[in-house]
Amino acid sequence: MKYGYVKAALPRLLLAGWAFWVLSAQAAQEVRVGAAHFPPYVVHPEQGSDEGLLPLLIDQLNQVQTNWHFVLVPTSIARRYQDFEKGRVDMAMFENPLWGWQRIKHSAVDLGLEDAEVFVALKDGNDQEVFDDLNGKRMALFYGYHYAFADFDANPQYLLRRFNAVLTYSHESNLMMIVRKRADIALVTRSFLADFIAHNPEVGSQLLVSQRVDQIYRHYALLRPGAPITAEEFTALMQQMHASGRLQPIFTPAKVAVLEQPARRVAVRQPVAKPRGGQR
Repeated sequence: MKYGYVKAALPRLLLAGWAFWVLSAQAAQEVRVGAAHFPPYVVHPEQGSDEGLLPLLIDQLNQVQTNWHFVLVPTSIARRYQDFEKGRVDMAMFENPLWGWQRIKHSAVDLGLEDAEVFVALKDGNDQEVFDDLNGKRMALFYGYHYAFADFDANPQYLLRRFNAVLTYSHESNLMMIVRKRADIALVTRSFLADFIAHNPEVGSQLLVSQRVDQIYRHYALLRPGAPITAEEFTALMQQMHASGRLQPIFTPAKVAVLEQPARRVAVRQPVAKPRGGQR
């Protein structure tokens, strides 16, 4: 008798559960987050990879609430501006308003996360003085990145002419160019360098890391006008993430500082004349 009851009730329970799932899915608004290759934050999303800090953050954002469902949309360092302006993505994460966003309408949320870019050279008899003067040195740089030492000008021709730069799409390639003496100095993010040395200690032992920092930058989320989530709502969500301690397990191992100051909204950026630079 009990078996028959369970058997009869099971379809109704499954139907009720399915209906609840459908209603929950319908209630949650989809927020499309651009994912451009930017290790260790995003690693080859165009290849279907779910590696990196951004997928981990997105997973936590979806766990703590049911109003929005965040999904990753592959883009590229160069194409992300167009995807943002055309509404293919609603949000760009781990950005900085100085990285070519000055002419694009957006709302900015300070995530309360901080990384830095450092100079790297070959040890091989060098000391910290090698980083004092960059003139005449062969620089290995990431194509499309904005660097403070270059006044945030990402124009490839300018970097080639002014800094004898070699531009690639790989931090790892740039570090290996240092080891192979094909370049004198590379710039990499502190977070990437920590991960690289941890996985390649034999290479890391050959590298001299600068005490000089090119730039310390706060990470921002940039939201397009009309995005499914407002800057105020996302600020509140990130403040919840800070307060709950969910960010430290993601970012602290990657040497990305989780600041005591919680996330906050900053002023809306209005379009201005496009700078000479172009990408990150």
